Amino acid sequence: MRILVDEEGLEWDEAWEITRKTCAYTNHTIMAEALEKWPIELFSRLLPRVYQIVEEINRRFVIEIQNKYPGDQEKIRKMAILYDGQVRMAHLAIAGSYSVNGVARLHTDILKKRELKDFYEMMPEKFNNKTNGITQRRFLLHGNPLLASWVTDKIGDDWITNLDHLKHLKVYVDDEKCQQEFMNIKYQNKVRLAKYIKEHNGIDVDPRSIFDCQVKRLHEYKRQLMNILHVMYLYNEIKAHPDMDIVPRTFIFGAKAAADYYTAKLTIKLINAVADKINNDPSINGKIKVVFIEDYRVSNAELIFAAADVSEQISTASKEASGTGNMKFMLNGAPTLGTMDGANVEIVDEVGAENAFIFGMSSEEVINYENNGGYHPYEIYQNDKDIHEVLDQLVDGTYANGDPELYKDLYQSLLFGDTGSQADMYFILKDFRSYAEAQKKVEEAYRDTKGWAKMAMTNTAGCGKFSSDRTIQEYVDDIWHLDKIR
Repeated sequence: MRILVDEEGLEWDEAWEITRKTCAYTNHTIMAEALEKWPIELFSRLLPRVYQIVEEINRRFVIEIQNKYPGDQEKIRKMAILYDGQVRMAHLAIAGSYSVNGVARLHTDILKKRELKDFYEMMPEKFNNKTNGITQRRFLLHGNPLLASWVTDKIGDDWITNLDHLKHLKVYVDDEKCQQEFMNIKYQNKVRLAKYIKEHNGIDVDPRSIFDCQVKRLHEYKRQLMNILHVMYLYNEIKAHPDMDIVPRTFIFGAKAAADYYTAKLTIKLINAVADKINNDPSINGKIKVVFIEDYRVSNAELIFAAADVSEQISTASKEASGTGNMKFMLNGAPTLGTMDGANVEIVDEVGAENAFIFGMSSEEVINYENNGGYHPYEIYQNDKDIHEVLDQLVDGTYANGDPELYKDLYQSLLFGDTGSQADMYFILKDFRSYAEAQKKVEEAYRDTKGWAKMAMTNTAGCGKFSSDRTIQEYVDDIWHLDKIR
């Protein structure tokens, strides 16, 4: 608008029409801290001319709202671009765009029904979904050359530019020889990752154990904390029942935390402390190991995706817009252990619920608790002795070299909440038992070698939809309307 009005000399209406036809808005998250709101005082001081333009966009948009909903002040409160001393950037993006999309079917539904409900009601024609994708050329062809060669050997190399061709692998999922080949490749990739872990972490891990992996940004809604609390619970079980027959398990974490994200840093501290204790306890005979991969990035992610047996996608339902790690694990033959959140919903559609391990509350249940209250984590703590024991270990010095204060804030946030926030905002204790049951099912399934191989292969074969080639083609066809250049 500034360029068209100030530098090109266009009248407002013509400039606004061009702007609106030029811009499209993709929403990547519903987390409040990522939907930018800027103080008007700061914005107007730093960008005086741009602020004048935003003011005029807002004035006219408010008139549009008033014309559509006469006398409805509540609509203006909810939808105005400038309100309560803030510039609401998402509202500006919607007003100034011809298309608004989410990045997974569930995410887009939540935008329409909840986060951006008023905008959807006023301009439904703008809203559409584009489920994210990943590039198979990086995460299979380059990252897992052994599996890539095997796939090409079976179905040719068309999958490299048309991932949908992976569906032709389905004829092999019951073939015992193919199952053995597939699992042998997985084993070799596990050996490769074990070598990396030995070099970088100094920890010996058994490639015959289940490689259970959660690698992604560290955020409370992604619930790395639930994962490590479950590891603590499992360790307690093994200590209490030394003869317990379990398939050895290696829990692999990889994450980065934002520089000032205290809770995230504390969670990383806890994961490493638990790893230190468990990995150095000879009495459990290596039944479980815990590894935190430092400096998590695409190059070591490739090693992890190729080697993973289990893909942990355990965000609180309704919070993960899409996720793409879930797709990278799937492509490399790791079944999803997860909630019905983000693109997990569509992954389960593609492979069938019998080829995933789904647990936890639905997004509707989560949203219902958030809107109406009624969740009391302290009751769970009081009534479930295992959860009670694990949480007490956060504040009795078990994992803190005798410093009971170290993880007090994690304990506090789960049971009593932080200043101004509810207790256990992300429903870790609520979903914990369901998660623990799903983990038991993983172990049972893994003991059935052929069944597991079939499940892993079915995941790879079902991954065709999740190529970024398909995603980008949908943007091209439905939003950008570009012609293909040959």
